[in-house]
Amino acid sequence: MFETIKEDIQVVFERDPAARSALETVLACPGLHAMLCHRINHWLWTKQLFLPARLGSHIARFLTGVEIHPGARIGRRFFIDHGMGVVIGETAEIGNDCSIYHGVTLGGTTWQKGKRHPTLEDGVIIGAGAKVLGPITLGKGSRVGSNAVVVKDVPAGATVVGIPGRVIVKKQTEDIREARREAMAKKIGFLAYGQGNDMPDPIENAINSMLDHMHKVDEEMQQLKRQLKDEEGRD
Repeated sequence: MFETIKEDIQVVFERDPAARSALETVLACPGLHAMLCHRINHWLWTKQLFLPARLGSHIARFLTGVEIHPGARIGRRFFIDHGMGVVIGETAEIGNDCSIYHGVTLGGTTWQKGKRHPTLEDGVIIGAGAKVLGPITLGKGSRVGSNAVVVKDVPAGATVVGIPGRVIVKKQTEDIREARREAMAKKIGFLAYGQGNDMPDPIENAINSMLDHMHKVDEEMQQLKRQLKDEEGRD
């Protein structure tokens, strides 16, 4: 356990640029305090000392603003930034190297006993205010945008945004398509396209469709020019 606690302290320096010293981190980092308390409370829970474990988690909630049920299983190097308003349910499972921000809820959607909270695989990051609900799995290295509401499984490496959360999986073909769109936008002088990431989805989708169509037309025109040039050469 002591090695795990040492990693919990070290990870604050790796992921929080505001951390200046070990003493400051130990004394004034509520996310770290919540995790240190949870390590102890979870140990009590595994020893079937349920009441002391629940009392310990209740005290930790009062002190840090972070509510972690002692039954939750959390891996190594878990980082809670700011912490206030974080809720992690009893059957939640969190892998190694995960990070969550303030206002995140890993909650359940049923009153039935058994597995009812999310599972986070290694390297998951959840943005501020996001809600991940039900016995779903967030794949390794996935990302959840701020204030998203996730109720379905998320593939490894994917990003989830919006309410309800929609999965965005960037594939190689999509990267190529985006490069073509950018090239076409520059060709026609549409400088505003460079801000596409900040535009509402309907507008962005419409512009992407237009650029895809223009790229296709441009390719066909170039092909026709080559055919005409070949015909002239034969004459």
